[in-house]
Amino acid sequence: MTTTPLLQMGLRVEQDIFVLRQRGREVAAVVGLEHQDQVRIATALSEVARDLLRSVGGADVVFAVADSPDGRCHLRVDLTPVAPLPGGRYEPESGAVARLVDTLSVLTVQRDTVVRMSRRVPATARTLTTERLTELRAQLGESAPGTAEEELATQNLQLINALDEVRNQRDELARLNEELEQTNRGVMALYQQLTDELEATNQGVVALYAELDEKSAQLGAASESKSRFLANVSHELRAPVTAIIGLARLLGDSASDPLTTEQERQVGLIRSSASDLLTLVNELLDLAKAESGRIEPEWAEVDLRAVFGQLRGTLRALPSAAEVELVVEEPAPPATVRTDEVLLAQVLRNLLHNALKFTAAGEVRLRAERHADGWRLTVSDTGPGIPPELHDRVFEEFYQAPGPARVGGTGLGLPYARRLVNLLGGTLELASEPGRGSTFTVWLPVDGT
Repeated sequence: MTTTPLLQMGLRVEQDIFVLRQRGREVAAVVGLEHQDQVRIATALSEVARDLLRSVGGADVVFAVADSPDGRCHLRVDLTPVAPLPGGRYEPESGAVARLVDTLSVLTVQRDTVVRMSRRVPATARTLTTERLTELRAQLGESAPGTAEEELATQNLQLINALDEVRNQRDELARLNEELEQTNRGVMALYQQLTDELEATNQGVVALYAELDEKSAQLGAASESKSRFLANVSHELRAPVTAIIGLARLLGDSASDPLTTEQERQVGLIRSSASDLLTLVNELLDLAKAESGRIEPEWAEVDLRAVFGQLRGTLRALPSAAEVELVVEEPAPPATVRTDEVLLAQVLRNLLHNALKFTAAGEVRLRAERHADGWRLTVSDTGPGIPPELHDRVFEEFYQAPGPARVGGTGLGLPYARRLVNLLGGTLELASEPGRGSTFTVWLPVDGT
C-alpha cells in the first residue's frame, strides 16, 4: 500500500484543537471529499483530539493519502499520542465518532501506538497523481490556519446548516409520513371494498351452488320419471304388440282359411309393422333399464374369440347388400378380458348391425387389438361416413345422421351401446369423415375397472 504524507502538525494545547479541525477540513477539501464528508472528518478529528489532549497531553498528527487494494484512495489521519494510552486502548467518549469516518482503529506502528481514521475519496474526485499530491503538499504548507474565533464561527455556520438540513429532512419526513398515511387509508379503503365485493361474490356463488343443486335434483327427478315412464309404457305395449304379431302369423298360417293375394300382402305389412314396433319397445325398455341403473354387469373372464365366433355366425343371417362383406378377425391369443359377456356381445352386435344397415358396398370389419392399458375393439365400415359436427349427436336419443337413403331405425342403438360400455368401465368413440366410412372404437380395461 502506497502512502503519501500531505501535512503534519502537533496537538499540545486547546488552541490546537481548533487548528486541527480547520486543517482537517482543508486537507479533505483539496483531496476531493464532498462538503458533508469534510465536516464529518473535521468533527471526528476534533473529538479524538480533545480526548487525547485530556488523557495523554496531546499527539502528533499526520495527514496522508493512502491507496487501498481495491484501487481507491483514502484520506488517512494518524494521531500518535505523546504518552502511552491508558491500557494501550482508546475508546472515544462519543459513540458517534466511529460513524463519521469509514475506519477508526488503534494499532502499533514501529512500536508507537497510533489512533488511525480514514475516509474514502469519491471516485468522481480529481485523480491524485504524484504531481498533484506534490502540488497539494506545497499548497497546504503555504496556507496559514485561521484564528479560533474564525474556526468557531465556521463551526457555528456548519451547525446552523446542519440544523437547517435536519429541519428540512424532518419536514420531508413529515410530508412522507402524511403521504404514507394517506396511502394506507386508500389501501385500507380498497381492501375493505375488495373484501365487501369478495363477500358479495361468495354469497352469489353460494346462491348459485344452491340453485345448481336444486336444478340437479329436478333433473334427476325428471330423468327418473322419464325412465319409469319408458319402462311402464314399454311393458304395457309389449303384450298387445306381441299379440298382433301372433294373430298376423295365424292369419297367414296354411292351416287357416286361404287369403287372397291382397290380404296376404296386408297381413305381411301388419306383421312387419308390429315387428318394428316390438323392436322399438324393446330398445326403449333396455334404455330405461340402463338409465335407471338397474343393469348390473356379471363380471367374468370372457374369451373374445368365443364372442367373435358367435357374432360371426348370427350376423351372417342378417339381410344386407350383396356387395357388403362381413369380416370378423380372430383375436390373437390370449384374448381374455374381465367383463360381462352378454352386455359386450350386445354392444358389438348393435355396432355391427348399424354398420351393415348403412353400408351399401365394401366391407364391415370387426377386430380386436391388445394394448398395455386394455383392449381396443373396433367396428369399421366403408359406408357414407358422418360429418365431424354430428359425431356427438349420433349418440343422442332418437337421432339419426342424415344419409343418401333413409334407413329404418329408432336412433336408440348407439346411446344404449355407449351406456353399456360405460357400465363395463370403458369408452365408446367415433372416428368418421364423409366418403371415408366410420370406425367405432370400444376401449375396455383388462381387469374391468
